[in-house]
Amino acid sequence: MSHNPKADASSNTQKNPDDWVSGDEPMTGAQRSYLKTLSEQAHQPDVYAEDLTKADASKRIDELKQALDLE
Repeated sequence: MSHNPKADASSNTQKNPDDWVSGDEPMTGAQRSYLKTLSEQAHQPDVYAEDLTKADASKRIDELKQALDLE
């Protein structure tokens, strides 16, 4: 039986953003858009910043999703 990485509970989607190889790269366009939307919905515009890394954007998105009960 071969290993299915998509069924692995420790896949990249669950990996701590601080451990991402590309975490220091600028956030993606999708992250930028989603973070801006969430920060507006949460009435926390100061959470959004253009110069965030992928890892920082991911952490802020997760925090906002939790604050908005989206998880």
